Amino acid sequence: MNLSDYIINDIKPLSINEGVTDLKLLFNQLTNSHIPIKNEENVYLGCISETDAHCFETSKSIKDILYAAEGFFVRPETNWLDILEAFAQNSTNIMPVLDAKNTYLGYYELNDIIRLFNETPFFAEAGGILIVEKSLNDYSFSEVSQIVESNNGKLLGAFISKIENDIAQLTLKVGNTGLNDIMQTFRRYGYNVVSGHEEDSYMESLKERSDYLNKYLNI
Repeated sequence: MNLSDYIINDIKPLSINEGVTDLKLLFNQLTNSHIPIKNEENVYLGCISETDAHCFETSKSIKDILYAAEGFFVRPETNWLDILEAFAQNSTNIMPVLDAKNTYLGYYELNDIIRLFNETPFFAEAGGILIVEKSLNDYSFSEVSQIVESNNGKLLGAFISKIENDIAQLTLKVGNTGLNDIMQTFRRYGYNVVSGHEEDSYMESLKERSDYLNKYLNI
């Protein structure tokens, strides 16, 4: 996966000597959340957000509002997952790319990076999604892998999708097998299975027993 192929260079950084009016005009023409800014020596100084730009007086120049610039960027060798994290942390849809000498090379667009994510086996390969949770101090990815593989499953991907009240929630993509045996094994190991699944015979059995009990009590 050559990420440098996705570097876009159709938007040049605005100079600090240009006006806020130029900045606002550019935002009106684009759908970008941020615009990169450079100094007189063409050195990248950061990005100014559209939200901030519309708060400034049009009579000002960009050098007057440099305190609002956000200095996020990535390198050409940064892996796609770290790039995706940088997008999320900075609430932006463009990510400037700088070389080792901090020369501005262009930017990544969020949609392109998400498209790469969608092409990974986690999304592209056939399989089922399973969400489980356990105490933050009690779960381990090695145990999760063991549970899946001991039931002849193939773990295509896993990530922590939520942490709340010392409970870690893990989202798994499992291929090569039905999920029923895997879900029951997770329960035996003390995991709570959050996601429902049509193959979950354990939950179906509980539901049937509950329905039967309710019917009996209503006689």
